[in-house]
Amino acid sequence: MSLLSRASGRTLGRVPGRGRVNTRRPVRFTFDGRSFEGFEGDTLASALLANGVHLMGRSFKYHRPRGPISAGSDEPNAVVAVGSGPALQTPNLVATQVEVYDGLTAQSQNRFPCLQFDMGAVNNLASPLIPSGFYYKTFMWPRNFWTKVYEPIIRRSAGLGVAPTEPDPDHYAFQYTFCDVLVAGGGPAGLAAALTAAKAGAEVMLADETAEFGGSLLFDRASRIDGLPASEWVERTVAELKKLPNVRMFTRTTVFNYGPHNMVALNERLTDHLSAPNPATPRERLWQVRAKQVVIASGAIERPLVFEGNDRPGVMLASAAQTYLNRYGVACGRRAVIATADDSAYRVALDLLEAGVKIAAIVDIRPKPDSELFRKAKAAGITVLTNSTVQRAHGSQRIHSVELAPVLPGGDVGEGKNYRCDLLLMAGGWTPSLHLFSQSKGKVVYNAELDTYLPGESAQAERSTGSCRGLYDLGEVLADGLKAGVAAAKDAGFEGEVDLPLWEVTSDAIGRGGFTGALPRRGKGLTAMAFVDYQNDVTAKDVKLAVREGFRSIEHIKRYTTTGMATDQGKTSNLNALGIASSALGRPKQQIGLTTFRAPYTPVTFGAFSGHERGNLFDPDRRTPIDPWARSKGAVFEDVSLWRRARYFPQPGEDMDAAVARECLAVRKSVGIFDATTLGKIEVVGPDAAEFMNRMYVNGWTKLGVGKCRYGLMCRENGFVYDDGVVGRIAKNRFHVTTTTGGAAGVLNMMEDYLQTEWQDLDVWLTSTSEEWAVIAVQGPKAREVLAPLVDGLDISHATMPHMSVVEGTIGGIPMRLFRVSFSGELGFEVNVPPSRALEVWERIWEAGKPYDMTPYGTETMHVLRAEKGYIIVGQETDGTATPDDAGCGWAVSKLKKDFVGKRSLALPAMQDPDRYQLVGLYTEAPQEVLEEGTQLVASPNEVIPMNKIGHVTSSYHSATLGRSIALAMVSGGRARMGQTLYVPMDDRVIPVTVTSPVFYDAEGARLNV
Repeated sequence: MSLLSRASGRTLGRVPGRGRVNTRRPVRFTFDGRSFEGFEGDTLASALLANGVHLMGRSFKYHRPRGPISAGSDEPNAVVAVGSGPALQTPNLVATQVEVYDGLTAQSQNRFPCLQFDMGAVNNLASPLIPSGFYYKTFMWPRNFWTKVYEPIIRRSAGLGVAPTEPDPDHYAFQYTFCDVLVAGGGPAGLAAALTAAKAGAEVMLADETAEFGGSLLFDRASRIDGLPASEWVERTVAELKKLPNVRMFTRTTVFNYGPHNMVALNERLTDHLSAPNPATPRERLWQVRAKQVVIASGAIERPLVFEGNDRPGVMLASAAQTYLNRYGVACGRRAVIATADDSAYRVALDLLEAGVKIAAIVDIRPKPDSELFRKAKAAGITVLTNSTVQRAHGSQRIHSVELAPVLPGGDVGEGKNYRCDLLLMAGGWTPSLHLFSQSKGKVVYNAELDTYLPGESAQAERSTGSCRGLYDLGEVLADGLKAGVAAAKDAGFEGEVDLPLWEVTSDAIGRGGFTGALPRRGKGLTAMAFVDYQNDVTAKDVKLAVREGFRSIEHIKRYTTTGMATDQGKTSNLNALGIASSALGRPKQQIGLTTFRAPYTPVTFGAFSGHERGNLFDPDRRTPIDPWARSKGAVFEDVSLWRRARYFPQPGEDMDAAVARECLAVRKSVGIFDATTLGKIEVVGPDAAEFMNRMYVNGWTKLGVGKCRYGLMCRENGFVYDDGVVGRIAKNRFHVTTTTGGAAGVLNMMEDYLQTEWQDLDVWLTSTSEEWAVIAVQGPKAREVLAPLVDGLDISHATMPHMSVVEGTIGGIPMRLFRVSFSGELGFEVNVPPSRALEVWERIWEAGKPYDMTPYGTETMHVLRAEKGYIIVGQETDGTATPDDAGCGWAVSKLKKDFVGKRSLALPAMQDPDRYQLVGLYTEAPQEVLEEGTQLVASPNEVIPMNKIGHVTSSYHSATLGRSIALAMVSGGRARMGQTLYVPMDDRVIPVTVTSPVFYDAEGARLNV
């Protein structure tokens, strides 16, 4: 059957009777502005090849013309942008994975002004001057060239595609799920494993990155399974799996990350193949799957061969040409030469010959190949040159001939001969895909027989099966998949007997040959452009140069040359680079090692990672139950940790300063109401709760009475302040712990860490209750008068409920925990109620407070009130290097406890240094001058720049209560400097300040105890 031509009314490379595309559904698409026709089921690469287009991109460094070398996700060359406009264009997609649809718009990348004529190709002429590593040497001189010349050029040259400049209009989904067995890969081994695991009763998830299950069987015309063609067996098996209720199947889904504890990430592409997707459907869905067992069936990748000109358009992998022919019905050329190091090339040659492609020659590097496929090729009349090699491929934007030469005894290469061809296929052997196994922290091992690395000892509940562990015979692959499925189901807890299918398999044996490194060549070849990493333009001589430069580790060679660092992550280049390095170093490959494969397996859109967390949802918008009331009163809000909080409540004509001054005076004179719901809350419960608290906090807790509260201060192991908050003892074995708004999760994590790893003997339960209690703070001299009529039957007088006490009861019939605590320095109560009833309680308190001119106040007023009292805020007065004593809280540290977190660190001599930064207060010389927070303090205004910093301002406000500015600061030896004058350089002046006590207001605490 011969190739069709344009004269027959069909596109150039289509072969009737071949392929799985739907020829009854033609689609129109554009590439670089030109219109083309493809069919439903085509990829962009297959459709362009069918139209005779091989030139699809330019390389990154030298801007050499490139066409696809593969047919899958390992493609390094045909990298394109899809879509149009500043928001809809997606860069850096591989044409071998992009499915065509009506209206698809694609553009080539990394070229100017056009793909056929790229001015950047001048770099190719300068290639001898810019080998790998040249930038490390060149960009260091002249020194001032970096900012003026080098960096601007690098920034303009960086990247392959153009990132969108407008927000992505698509939306993305994110979902967690669980399964017993996750099978990564839907080829023959994956299908077999999924089928047997499911029949054993396990919940199975099966994922494959392509549009169809079947893997290599979709382009295998020679094999038979139970008498059926391989593709028909796939259809039968997929149909059987779909009928099983315990199987979930995902196509167009890449398993791209294998994390700890069998948490595996999958990226499902839902709409990129559709011309008119439903707007309600997410573009992609990111799955986070917790699997009891994982079966990796990721297959193997064919290796290219390294020779001069191996990057020309028209040079591709032999398996890719077979895929385009049998899966997409496309012949990639009319006259082919096949260079091989294993028997799989002969199967490809026979396939192409049957489709009408002329096979000019098969050149086999092996001296004496001997297999049934070899004999079939010879019988078909194909010229086979054994013990021969490729010297170079000729052509520019399309190959037109190739030079082949014999390998002489001793390893020299003889005189070459040119063979005319428009297609050169490479079959360098197979490289198992180890990416997911490597990510799982499994150890790879070198296999000398296969001359490659294979999965070794697993680190997680995982097993590899099929070609990804070096099995290439179809019968072996299917049998291995069956066993892997049974074993995975058994390890997941399904012990029942499973009747394994006894498939009768007829398939050509492709052997276990292969070649790594650079093919032998005639002469030294110092200028030969033989590419190892196609996208990054890394040549064999670059790898050898790295060795000559002194690099011995494959990791260092990788970074020096950038081989394996392109978007394909070295899928086709890593093993050849290793072979070249091994030869140059004179050391076996296993002694050099293999670089680590990192996630993602293939690129994943940023949108998939962000999911719904974008725009207003980029940070969770957590609002308290009082938020609607605050909005109705005109509150101005600020973000505090993950919460939206009212900052102040301006009245008409007021700016923030005026509103805060009014709110402060209202609290000091009468009563204010404040939403403190955002405080973190943790319930510590159990027989050993008091002992646990004693160990976690610097304070003592065993003697704290039920119904009493205490200020709790927590340190890290290094003795530095980590968090603080008021703790109430609700019962003998129950503590209500509050934390800072931003510290809730961290404190709970730290508690759990110690409880689970250090103090497993303690009988304690920890529960986050931050969402269970809304907190309404009523502060001011009239606070008791407002609350007393509202609480049901509770005596909240000072005699019965003194400062730092807690009682449980109800308020208007609503359950309540009432704390008598204050962060303002005034008589204060904090009403804790269920969030569902919080707004109701707030409004009752608001109505009861109207006769006392109750005023709502926000976080800014709260900051001023607490600063007037010298109360610290962790993270503002402290910076991760402050001890309790530094922060003025040394009184809180128990002298009697034998141990607590941070105790040993606090005993270090450096922690007792009198020159440590200590909390002090500052008065400016001009009472109305407010310092800037974060400004530095110096001892003398006349010091030479750079001045000797002795401290910094942590909090600074104007106090309406005191009628002047106040500030808190951390100052070296601060407590010994009381009364001294220090200086604050600010803008173009120096402001004198007087060091004073950090407690500016009611130092005796009389206003708290009324």
